[in-house]
This record gives sequence, C-alpha cells and structure tokens, in this order.
Amino acid sequence: MTAVVESVDTSRIWSHQALGLHALVDAAGAVRLGGDGEDWARLVPLVEVTATGHGRMWSGERFIETAVGDRLTYRGHETVHDGGLERTTIRLSDPVTDLAADVTLETAADAAALRARVRLVNEGGEPLRLESVSTLTLGGVADAAGGLDGLTLHWADNDWLAECRWRQAPFRERVVPLSRSAHGHEGRGCFERYSQGSWSTGRHLPLAALTDGQGHAWLWQIESSAGWRFETGEREGAAYLALFGPDDAHHQWHHTLARGEEFHTVPAVLVRARTGGLDAAFGHLTDHRRAVRREHPDHRALPVVYNDYMNTLMGDPTTERLLPLIEAAGRAGAEVFVIDAGWYDDAQGWWDAVGAWEPAPRRFPGGLPEVLDAVRRHGMTPGLWLEPEVVGVRSPLARTLPDEAFFRRGGRRVTEHGRHHLDLRHPAARAHLDRVVDRLAGEWGVGYLKLDYNINVGPGTENGGESPGAGLLGHHRAHLDWMASLLDRHPRLVLENCGSGGLRMDYAQLAVTQLQSTSDQQDLLRYPPIAAAAPTAVTPEQAAVWAYPQPEHTLDQIAFTLTGALLGRVHLSGFLDRMNDEQFALVRSALAVYKELRPRIAEARPFWPLGLPAWEDEWIAQGLRGRDATHLTVWRRGAAAAQAPGRDRERTLTVPHLRGARLRPAVLYPTTADAVARWDAASEQLTVSLPRADTAVLLELRPAASE
Repeated sequence: MTAVVESVDTSRIWSHQALGLHALVDAAGAVRLGGDGEDWARLVPLVEVTATGHGRMWSGERFIETAVGDRLTYRGHETVHDGGLERTTIRLSDPVTDLAADVTLETAADAAALRARVRLVNEGGEPLRLESVSTLTLGGVADAAGGLDGLTLHWADNDWLAECRWRQAPFRERVVPLSRSAHGHEGRGCFERYSQGSWSTGRHLPLAALTDGQGHAWLWQIESSAGWRFETGEREGAAYLALFGPDDAHHQWHHTLARGEEFHTVPAVLVRARTGGLDAAFGHLTDHRRAVRREHPDHRALPVVYNDYMNTLMGDPTTERLLPLIEAAGRAGAEVFVIDAGWYDDAQGWWDAVGAWEPAPRRFPGGLPEVLDAVRRHGMTPGLWLEPEVVGVRSPLARTLPDEAFFRRGGRRVTEHGRHHLDLRHPAARAHLDRVVDRLAGEWGVGYLKLDYNINVGPGTENGGESPGAGLLGHHRAHLDWMASLLDRHPRLVLENCGSGGLRMDYAQLAVTQLQSTSDQQDLLRYPPIAAAAPTAVTPEQAAVWAYPQPEHTLDQIAFTLTGALLGRVHLSGFLDRMNDEQFALVRSALAVYKELRPRIAEARPFWPLGLPAWEDEWIAQGLRGRDATHLTVWRRGAAAAQAPGRDRERTLTVPHLRGARLRPAVLYPTTADAVARWDAASEQLTVSLPRADTAVLLELRPAASE
C-alpha cells in the first residue's frame, strides 16, 4: 500500500483497498476517516454528536465540529467476518459525558461500497439529550489537482409526478471560497438536503454525489424512512461530507439517553468509483442495494403486473368493470392482476372512510373472492391495494382503536387530509393490520399487496415524553418489522412500496419490499425522465414503471408507453379489452420481449449514455450493462421535433464499456418506430435514428458472431 502522509502522527486501525479509505487514530486518540495521503487537518471526526449542553465549537449551519465529536477518543476495535462481509466496530468514548460510540463499518472485499451505523450508549450517571448524530463522515475529498475547482455536485429533487430529477452544479457555485486565510475560520454554511415529515423522499432523494473530470466519483445514500439529512462543505481546502438520520433542527428529533440506554443511527452508504464517473458509482450502489435487501423469489421472476388504476378505473372498480380487464390482461401476458384503490367502499368518496379493509358489497355483488377466482382462472396471481398506516376519520376503527394506537401531538390525535395515522409500535394497531393481511393473503389467497401511503403526517408523534421525530423513527422501525413479519408468515407474498408514487423511495423500505412505485405520472410524454432516472433510486428489477396503452392511442403512443417500462418492472394498465387486433398485438409483443429480457435485468448495472435526464430533454437514454449484452432504451420527445431537419432526427451516444467491440445493434421493440442504429467501434459511439417525434426504441447491443 502507498504510505499515508499526515500532518500529525497517526496509525491505521481499518483499511479498505477498493475504497482507498482508512480509519486513522492520532496520538491523542482522535479517529478520522480519510483517503491515501490525506492531510489530517482536512479530515472530520468519525462521529459528530450534538447534545443539549454540548453543541458545536463553530456555530453555524454545519453539524460538524461538535464538542462531543471532538472529544470522542479511541478505546479499541474488533473485526468479524460473515461470509463475504467484513464488519469492523471502532469503539470510542467521551470522557466528559461518558457517552460511548460504537461505529460499525461493513464492507465486502471486492466491493467499492461502505455501509456504516453508529450505536451510542450512555455509560455515565446523568441523562444525555441527543440532538443530532452522524452515521458517516468523510473529509479530504478533492479534485485531481487536490482542490475544489474541478468538483461537481450532483443531487436529486423529488416531487409528486416529478420524481428523480437530478441536478448538478460546480461545487464552487454551491460552496463559495471565503478567503479562509484572511479570517482564520471556515465558513458557517454548507450545501445540505434533508427530508421533511413522513414522506422520506417528498422533497429530495436521500443520495447525492461529488465527481471530478477525471472519472472519480463519491456517491452516498442514507437508508431512512423517517428523517435524514446530508451536508457537504469546505474544510481546509477540501470537501467533507456528513450523513445523518433525523435531527432536532430539521425534524423535531431529540432523544434522551438515561444511564445504560442506547440509540442506533439509521444506516448510511458511501460508494467510490475511481474510473467511470457517476455511471460506475451507481453500478456499485446497485450492487450494494441487491446485497442488503431481503431475498425473495420475485427479484428473479419479475412477473408482469397489470394494475387497474392508472388512466383506467382510477379507484372505481366493480365486478362488471374488472372481468373484461382480467380476461384481456391474461391474454396479453400479464402474470399478476392488482385491484387498486376503491375495492373496500361502495361510495366514490371513500378517502376518509378507509381502515377496515372489507370488500364493498355493491361493487362486488357476488363477493370479491369471485373476482379473485377469475384472476386465477386466467393464469394470474391476484393482488390488492392497501394503505395500511392510515385510518379515515369516518372509519369505525377511528372509534374502536385506542388513542394510543394513533399518532398524537400535544395530547391530540393527528388528522391529515381526513385520516388518522396508526403507530405500529402499539399492539392494537399491529394486531389490526395482522388480521387484515392474514385474511387477504391467507384466507383469500392474495399474493401481491400494493402498500400505498398518501399523506405527509408531519414531524411525527409524541408518545409520552418523546419528541415527534423520535416517534416517527420509532414507528417506521416498527413498520419495517411488521412488513418483514408478513413475509415470514407468507413467504411468497409480494409487497410493492408506494408513497403517492415515489415519495417514500428509500432503502430502509426497499430492503424489505420487492418493488417500488416510481410515479403517479399520468402523462406518457412526461414519464421518460422519471423512468430513465429511476435506477438511480432503486434497482432496475424493483422499479415499477407504468405502461398504460389505450385504444384511442396511435401505434406510436402505445409503443412509447410500453417501451419505457421494459428495462424495469412492467406495470401494465389501460383498457386492453377495447383495443383492436393490431393494437393488442403491439402490447403482446412488448410483453414477450420483456419476458425474454427479464432474466438479465436482475444482474445488470444501469448507465446513462446521454447523462442523467433533465425534465424537458428531447432525447433521453438509459441502458443496462449485462454480462453478455447491453440493452438501451432511447426516447425522442417533443412536438417541435417533428419538423426538425434530418440531422436532428438522430442522436449519437457514447458507450465507453463497449469500446472496440464488434457489435450488431438490434431493435428489440417496437418495429413500428422505424428506428435505425449504427455502431462505430473505434469511437465507441452508437448513432440512433428516430424519424418521428414522441417515439422510443429498445435496442440490444451484443457482440457480433465471428466471421
């Protein structure tokens, strides 16, 4: 290994070759995480903690340079091996408060990803009120020249109908130089993103990256369904980053530790790519996500899901409306049929009456099991929509469950958009939902549950003397445990995670559930940037993308909406029963292509040959890099493009990992788009022609057979 040069005497207590990271301890016992040859002064304490009475040493917006973090000193470490994983726990303690911090660093030998968690224990005699705790910190991030001018910051805004919108800016635009030499201090600010309320991704995705122009990238992810926050800023001429769960300033979270009590942070992940830039970093993160999630047959089978909601029944199902859709979905090749919202109430205004989850007799005169049996007769697994965490204010459950089973603040139940929110730490709340799911999955044979979540309940719940943010974190940990218990009892049950589309798209939940709804976007021309960027937030095989062809669509429109789902999880909808033979054949052919392709999806890594898409981009491209082939979806949008000169009807894409390969690009779907693809091995460029606007194509790039 290359020797480390520091400004103070240090020794290594942990190293990881693929990441190029080391945990270093100095003569005074301070521990910091850094890279090869990094100056000690640029690094950040391994754990940063603010507690009431123990704040920061330099006041501002940053949550680093804390008094407790500065005092934490090394008292030992241990390493265990579990299969291919290595877990090192570094033990620290604060001599003033007697707070102990155990930092667990989890890595695989050949993986460029580090997962961290922190366990705090109060070993002193006085209670300690925590206000923020970092899970992972890193200093010394710099461009190839050792400075900050060449760094680019990447982050993702998220919103209802507009998920996964990646932004980028030069680091120096967001963290400006302040002439530290003139002032003797760093700035007081930083670049930060954080969650707000109970939609963990209602504003931003819990991940971001720093890259330079030489192909280096640092990418991070926080795995929390409750509060989270990250910050990055300047420290001694380099960038630092600090990853947190909830805190008092942003999430109304504080947590008091009495003597002997402990607190565990949410996990956070750091990925490093030394070549290949952002695409390579997301490849490493995809590998990590696959490694940490719960094993389930769905991750390999990837059945085609038909859901009756989107642009179709829209929450108003009946036996009469469903039976033709079931028959058509089965003929088209769907393997799961989900009855979405509305099945539990006879009135269309069911929003504030949900909670009992009993079938509505007027909607299903012969009973809902009759419809579920029809799904099975057509060769599909039946599924249902459920919003388990809420109880409508008009539901009988709102009166029969105790107040303690609901979110409360100031001694009163929280009400949001006509709903109360269950606290799954309470046995009555959990028993109620267990009875519901055991009836649906056990007695009725439902094999798929779409678990939705359509309110932002705010900062959380006050159960006794706890803070709202602590209540929210406690509930979400109970929620994860509850979902895991369902899969323990019903091992083949598939759970789809949905939060008004992608507003709770985090890897606390996605480590348990098998799928993630990527959006509620109903405009097929607005979906491409969401579908293309979805693999930044979720593995491709978990990314449920709507495809909603309609009988009034042209063949190009039908192919366009279907093509966008073929590199993820097809969520089919639309009035297939009303289509003519040519339209229906176009749907069937898309699903046939998907079934041939899907065994490769669960092993492939995503990439973006035109970069991550902007919301209004005319041309968008997203691919999957597999072991024996590369697959690529290319979209061309925009009415103005129909009048563009011929040269604007094609786009050249660079595919570096295929440099020098002899390829014969093949159009997999659709044949109706008149797409043409040409490969130039020397320049590693693929030229794709789409002569009409609002069309898309799925290509396969496979090495040509030897002559």
